[in-house]
Amino acid sequence: MNDREWLSQFAAAIGGREPTDDEYETLLALAGEAAHRSVRTAAPVACWVAGAAGVPLAQALETAKTIGG
Repeated sequence: MNDREWLSQFAAAIGGREPTDDEYETLLALAGEAAHRSVRTAAPVACWVAGAAGVPLAQALETAKTIGG
């Protein structure tokens, strides 16, 4: 099972939706910024923080680029 298939099934199981292609790429970029500016564990947690805060992904990515590094 690839990542997109897993995410599709996970989203359905929790009553959510899978990310669009643009959202997917932005999430990966956000995770990359967090991981490279801190430690790897910051990547998934930064994505969670952005989602929990309801911040648009593009804004979260731009903000991440200004933290640390």
